[in-house]
Amino acid sequence: MNEKKEKLTYEEQTKITRTIIKAAVLMLEYGAESRLIETVAQRLGKALNVDSVEVSLIPSAIVLTTLNDKQTQSVTTTRRAHHKPINMSIVCDVLKMCYKVEKEKLSVDFAIKAMKEIKPNYYNNWLKIFMVALSCACFAYLNEADWQAFATTFVASGIAMFVRQELSRKKFVQIITFGVTAFVATIIAALSQIYNLTATPNTALSASVLLLAPGFPFVNSVLDAVKGYLAMGWGRWMQAVLLTAATSIGIVFALTVLNIQGW
Repeated sequence: MNEKKEKLTYEEQTKITRTIIKAAVLMLEYGAESRLIETVAQRLGKALNVDSVEVSLIPSAIVLTTLNDKQTQSVTTTRRAHHKPINMSIVCDVLKMCYKVEKEKLSVDFAIKAMKEIKPNYYNNWLKIFMVALSCACFAYLNEADWQAFATTFVASGIAMFVRQELSRKKFVQIITFGVTAFVATIIAALSQIYNLTATPNTALSASVLLLAPGFPFVNSVLDAVKGYLAMGWGRWMQAVLLTAATSIGIVFALTVLNIQGW
């Protein structure tokens, strides 16, 4: 025999709605795909005893409605999503919270408390610089760069990553950050060509800016478009295109300043 569902007051439903949209905004801000955001919102709503959850997503905001009492009682709220660095640990923490609420039939207060405790899991900045520099240098080596080009790529991409982190820390617009970082990486890598430090300078030039490839937005844009979230797919695709354009402008400007023809 099914248990009788407890009727929610309007105030309780409002509290649940705000909790669900908080979870959804966290996932959107830190890079989750649209289908996952909608699924988690609906599952969390069901676990917290609302009849259904309707979600509308755009790249900069979420509109969410919960329906209850045979869909005669509804609460709608909107939240703006601010751009933040992609961080899958946040998305995983929200998923874990949702699953725990489902499995253990926990209250909305637990969900609120759990989300307040979710913090970005950042790696050490110097470790990120080293690993990014090493990955770019290894890519250059795989493309038949000599050891001098390997070292040039390592230095150029490492300094570029440091510049990117500093600009992000100072809250520069992402497009400006990508353009300036590409300029710095290209200037440093181009020195190997100007002073004949390596026989494969073009490989160093191309590999040193790989840290700026906006792979995640491109992948998410395709996933969203294929799954029917055309507005989100288009928005994320445009974001990736603008970042790519900013990177290209930074590279071209650096080559122009140094009077180098190109790669």
